[in-house]
Amino acid sequence: MRSFERRLAEFRARDTEIVGISVDSGEESRKLCQSQGYTFTFLSDPRAETIRAYGVLHEHGGERGQDIARPAEFLVDREGTVRWVNLTESILARLRPDMILRAMDGLDAEPRSR
Repeated sequence: MRSFERRLAEFRARDTEIVGISVDSGEESRKLCQSQGYTFTFLSDPRAETIRAYGVLHEHGGERGQDIARPAEFLVDREGTVRWVNLTESILARLRPDMILRAMDGLDAEPRSR
């Protein structure tokens, strides 16, 4: 997530918002953002409702056996359509910002149906 914070200006220049989501409480998420210096939006989903809706729940995958979100990246357009997805199985695996920026470039090059 630090790499996304460092390159946040590149995403914003493309009119793109970075949003993190976690099963952690709002307070835990605030503490994480403060301690790490994250300035992008970080949402708390303690009941994993949104995480389930996106199909990225990793049941009992947390350190103490709690449900957590699988690492995933979604590009969602203004209309709410998921345009691109990257899912991983390992909680240690994360895409780098340059890979997502390239995926965005590819989407921008695709003709859109109307």
